[in-house]
Order: sequence, then structure tokens, then C-alpha cells
Amino acid sequence: MVLPVVFCMTLSAQESTATSVGTGPAGAAKVRSPEVLADGRVTFRLLAPKATAILVDGNWAGGRDLPMTKDASGLWSVTTPPLQPELWAYTFSVDGVRTLDPNNYNVSRDGVGFMNTLLVLGDQSAVFQPQPVPHGAVTAMWVPSTAMKTPRRMFVYLPPGYEESETRYPVLYLLHGSGGDEEAWPVMGIANVIMDNLIAEGKAKPMIVVMPNAYWGEIASLDVAGPRTAPPPGVGSGGGRTVSYEPNERDIVGDLVPFVDKHFRTIPDRENRALAGLSMGAGITMNVALKRLDVFSSVGILSSGAFRSIAGAPGGVAVLENIAPDFFANPAATNEKIRLLFLSVGTEDPRLPSLTELQEQLRSRNINFVFKTYPGEHEWKVWRHSLVDLAPILFR
Repeated sequence: MVLPVVFCMTLSAQESTATSVGTGPAGAAKVRSPEVLADGRVTFRLLAPKATAILVDGNWAGGRDLPMTKDASGLWSVTTPPLQPELWAYTFSVDGVRTLDPNNYNVSRDGVGFMNTLLVLGDQSAVFQPQPVPHGAVTAMWVPSTAMKTPRRMFVYLPPGYEESETRYPVLYLLHGSGGDEEAWPVMGIANVIMDNLIAEGKAKPMIVVMPNAYWGEIASLDVAGPRTAPPPGVGSGGGRTVSYEPNERDIVGDLVPFVDKHFRTIPDRENRALAGLSMGAGITMNVALKRLDVFSSVGILSSGAFRSIAGAPGGVAVLENIAPDFFANPAATNEKIRLLFLSVGTEDPRLPSLTELQEQLRSRNINFVFKTYPGEHEWKVWRHSLVDLAPILFR
């Protein structure tokens, strides 16, 4: 099968040592940064003889504004306490100017923010490390949009062996959150690395993962011309309660799913389709998938804020009843239609109380679901681990 490939990208995470080597000015010693030590401590270094103050800003506990010290050669450094096994992000601040670590080639973009990454290896983070296993491919494509009247870009993960076989595969449609775009899941979420490892270990079924740009409704309402990848600056999610999800449904069900079924070897039925998303993407997911259980049988809602009671608006089950009026009328019928309802959230996320209340309400109404919490706030380390737990229970 010849794929209509417009652009392909190779994604990589850290080497097993999570370090890289760079050089300073001519004649200067080589600079190694970051260096992950055997006990999980991390040393950062930056050669900047003329700087007067340098800080490390990392997303681990206690990682904000770590002061570095300078030696006689102008080399700045700091070593952290042992960090938990995880894929962490950081930047430097040099005399008040935010900058990247020039000695670390691992750079990620989250919306308009750029940062370096480093991997502290351990049992829980091993799934984030590229392994010597069969690897899938990540392809970038443009999808026509009837609602927007302009193409929209998406990334598609094809499982190992796709090109050499005639096998048909189930599909997970995976949506990003507000401020992100179609690169969020393949880059920040390292979805391809996670899927390669889960499939190689036999934990997840081989599947196609479609990661589209999810700004259907908002971009459609703007006066913009030409194909869109990311949204224009300043475009957000709108809070979830006042946004019309009709354009999302029209594009996902009317354009995206048929396009994917036409261009890839999918199993084109509801039993083999899942829709999942984080934050804004979670709101889109439940407003589309729960209405269109004729199209999707599995639903993943990651860190959604839509279940909170805001300004007198009801939360919890009232939100689900508004989307799908028959959701609780016949729990047995709902459980028959939904193969998987997966909910997740970070333990420090303000959304935790409303999602905890929701799972209690679902349980009292005999609705089957899976509820997971992970250490963290509203952040990528929560969503990466969510994918690690979601993928193995899809399409079983």
C-alpha cells in the first residue's frame, strides 16, 4: 500500500544515560549536560564565563529556580537530589533570560513553549525509553475538513510490521489539550515510543493511533485562510461549557474517521474504534464519543474539568446526562455499548475532586469504568502514564 505521506518524522527519547556531550568555545573542555547519576541525581552544566546568575527550572518537586554555581573556568553546575524515575523537562535562566541547554539535543515543544527533556530510568519509566524492539512509523498527513473548508494536519502511528503485512488494525483517536496541537502526543507524549514498547511486550494489541489537530470548532469560527496546523495565538478551549461541539462531531465522524478508514488498513467498525483525549481533548471526546456510540465503543477521558460545578451549572452525572440522555436509564445497555470507559487525573490536579465524585456516582449507578490517578498536576507526566495504562486494555 502506498501511503499519501506528506511528511515523516523520527522521534527519539533519551539514551539510557540521559546525557549528551557538547563543546564550548574553541579549546574549552567538553561539557556534559545533563548527567544522570546511578542514584537518580542529575548534574546540569553550562559554560558561560560572562554570566552573573544561572538557574535551572525543572518540573520535578523542588526543581524550580535551582541556582547554579560557577567555577574558575566559567563552567556553571548544580546537582539535584535523587529524582524519581520519570521523563522530566527543564530550561535554564541565564541572567533572567530563559534558554535551552545547548548540550542536550533532546528538545520538546508544548504549544509555544520549548524545553529540554531528560529520562531518569527505573521500573516505572522504562516504557519511555526506546528499546531494541520492532518500531512502528509516524506519518504526517493533511486531512480535508468539510466544517473548516481547509486541510488540517494529523500524525498517524502505524504499528511495527504494518508495511509488510495485510493485517487490518483497530484505531485509537488521541486528542491533545488546549494550547497544544497535533505534535503534542507524538512529541510531549512520546506516544510512538510507548506503543512500540507495549506492543513488543505483548501488553497492548497492535493498533493505529491517530493524533489530529483538535481545534475544529474554534478555528472554523476565525477568519483565517489556508491550511491550519496549530491554532492562531490566543485561541483556547473556551472552558468546555459554552463551546459548541457540533463542528467537532461533524469533522471527527464525517471527515476524520472516513479518511483514516480509506487510507489505512483499519477494522472499520465501532468495536475497533476508540476516542480519547486530555483536558480540552477530553471534553471533545465525551461530547462526541458518548453521543456517537454507533461509531466508537471505547472512551478515554483524561484530566477533564467538565464535571465540576461552576457558577451554578451542575457537574458530575448531569454533564453525562446532558450529552447522552439514555446513559443512566439502562445501565446494562450502556455497559453493553461501551467496551471501555477510562477516566484518569493527577493527584494534585484541581479536577481530582470532581472526577472522584463522578466515579462514585458511576459506581452507584452500576456503570462499568476504569479510574486511575497518578502523581502530578495537570501535566504530561500524568497523561503519558495514562496512555501506558489505557492502551493495554483497549480492544481486548
